[in-house]
Amino acid sequence: MNQVGQSQVNEWRQAIGRTEERSERLGTESLRRFALAVGSHAAVEKAAPPLSHWAFFLPAPEDEAIGADGHPTRGGFLPGITLPRRMFAASKLEFGAPLLLETDARLVSRIADVKHKRGRSGDLVFVEVERTIEQNGKVSVREQQSLVYRGEGEPTALPEALPILPAGEVWFPNAVNLFRFSAATFNAHRIHYDLGYAREIEGYPALVVHGPFTATKLAAVAMRNGPLKRFSFRALAPIFLGQPIYLRSAGDMVEAVRCDGVVAMQARFVLA
Repeated sequence: MNQVGQSQVNEWRQAIGRTEERSERLGTESLRRFALAVGSHAAVEKAAPPLSHWAFFLPAPEDEAIGADGHPTRGGFLPGITLPRRMFAASKLEFGAPLLLETDARLVSRIADVKHKRGRSGDLVFVEVERTIEQNGKVSVREQQSLVYRGEGEPTALPEALPILPAGEVWFPNAVNLFRFSAATFNAHRIHYDLGYAREIEGYPALVVHGPFTATKLAAVAMRNGPLKRFSFRALAPIFLGQPIYLRSAGDMVEAVRCDGVVAMQARFVLA
């Protein structure tokens, strides 16, 4: 595959500062489906599930605007980056006023930066997206998402379990859990439900657990001592269906650890 050229990077960087606004009435049933998909309580009128803002303002492309991988086709609000693989790499979140159900809200998204790096694994392009959700004139959520685009890369091997498994409470999602999370977030990326595509096209040994799904589980662990004021996470390695994930916490940090001992996601938090 050809390397990314500086002229391409310059073109993609022209998207910096681009904004998009959306308005939506925050539906109770949308949040209830999200809560059930992440294993939270269905009574969302009493208490919202972790990272509940992800239940709203979902991407809704028409069929002809969906790429072969299930993502929306390149271009539009996000820059038209040509590297074939796209992943949700990290997020920094700040929580303000609680979201009110059956009330109008507004999302303002802005491309904050586009950065190119070249390492041993090839070209990487990072897109930073600032998102602000406002309701009744108050900010409810500020989020900075980091999306990463990369080349096809080499096939990934299935992790081998350690003789002594990592410490932490076990989370063992199944295929139905992945489908329900994809449905609740309207995420059509095929690596989460199409095993043939995941193996033959993207080189994964099994279906891939969603990064935001894992982040929601970590946020739930963090929230056992109170509501979140800030929460940030970074994906470090893929997690595969059919293998246990170990959720552990220490101080202001929570981690998702694979059966081979690799930390797949790390998060830090501040309670309100």
